[in-house]
Amino acid sequence: MMDILKKVPVREQEPKIRATNFDEVCLGYNMGEAIEEAQRCLECKNPQCVKGCPVSVDIPKFIGALKKSDIAQAYNVITESSALPAVCGRVCPQESQCEGKCIRGIKGEPVSIGKLERFVADYALENNFKPKKPNEKKDEKVAVIGSGPAGLTCAGDLARLGYDVTVFEALHKFGGVLVYGIPEFRLPKEKIVQKEIQKVAEMGVKFEKNVIVGKSITIDQLIGDGKFNAIFIGSGAGLPKFMNIPGENANGVFSANEYLTRNNLMKAFDENYDTPVIIGENVVVVGGGNVAMDAARTALRLGSNVNIVYRRGEKELPARVEEVHHAKEEGIQFHLLRNPKRIITNENGDVWGLEVIKMDLGEPDESGRRSPIEVIGSEYEIKADVIIMALGTSPNPLISSTTEGLDLDRRKCIVTTDEFGQTTKVGVFAGGDAVTGAATVILAMGAGKAAAEGIHKFLSK
Repeated sequence: MMDILKKVPVREQEPKIRATNFDEVCLGYNMGEAIEEAQRCLECKNPQCVKGCPVSVDIPKFIGALKKSDIAQAYNVITESSALPAVCGRVCPQESQCEGKCIRGIKGEPVSIGKLERFVADYALENNFKPKKPNEKKDEKVAVIGSGPAGLTCAGDLARLGYDVTVFEALHKFGGVLVYGIPEFRLPKEKIVQKEIQKVAEMGVKFEKNVIVGKSITIDQLIGDGKFNAIFIGSGAGLPKFMNIPGENANGVFSANEYLTRNNLMKAFDENYDTPVIIGENVVVVGGGNVAMDAARTALRLGSNVNIVYRRGEKELPARVEEVHHAKEEGIQFHLLRNPKRIITNENGDVWGLEVIKMDLGEPDESGRRSPIEVIGSEYEIKADVIIMALGTSPNPLISSTTEGLDLDRRKCIVTTDEFGQTTKVGVFAGGDAVTGAATVILAMGAGKAAAEGIHKFLSK
């Protein structure tokens, strides 16, 4: 008999098996499991889960349709708000958003909203459900810079309103961080990402790749001479941060951004590709976010022994609980309350190891997290021939440096003047990591959605 207070378990690859391949870890629900889990939803009249969703999916309504086995209706409800449901169902931090506010979770486990969204979206992709097209076409043209989650969401919402939208991507693959930043075992590229992008294209959105805005063409050229009536900048944050400690320029030191890009876009995981990346025997990843987990779990699958070094404790780890759990199951070692002091090199300038120092947690900092303090005299060495710095990223300055009238803040992020992403340059909107710095996929999607609304209001005047 079903226990209404507990989630229907989701199937996964066994840890020892998945640690040796790049196949997706989570296998998701089948039809029976999804409908059984949907029965746990209370379909609240005042749904707190919707308030926790950055793109405001009508969660009780889509789950209500799923209860009746009406997958088409469930998909229609989700795609009214989300352009990338199969992506969101996999990578959103539901535990701190929709599921974190689920009323069912007060006395039991919250409904597996993310897994149900994934099931509906996957079913729609497998059965080629078609997205709704606009009832009318508008004359105005909008340029979207960047094909990541913010750009795709903005483009999809504007296309749904009838605008003529063109997305410009700097790389040779569409998807932004979805294709270069998130590993295959967490988000399949051809099976999921490219199919989701195709759904956006089916709504009438045009895509152009290998266009580096700020070099190939500028913002002023795009908006000049009436080519485009408005622009959305969703170029992300691809400039990596480092610690500036001794030895950081040694051979074998990567930013997580570079390491994951080489593995995802240049297919280092495929033996048929001669990808220029060092596969170390002993890898140390510095950082505690989702990107650090992605880099560590990628290195493990390439055959390395992997350690993660993070300067705070387990409670302060910013990565999703699920990702930390999976990393531990797969055999990755965590050195918590440790901070790098210097990178040790051999006579050839290659990485040999990492010197770290133990930390204690002191008083909370500005963000509310307790500040780490060094324990004097506690240094020790961790053996490593590859070190990956997963310390966050900031926006690339190429667009801002070639666009007059586009203000930046002290972090070199684009300044927006309202909740719709209007920048200091008329007709130019921005959102996602280009505005906030590195954040989550769903927050970038929320910004893209808000910007689409702002652009619609701007062009309607």
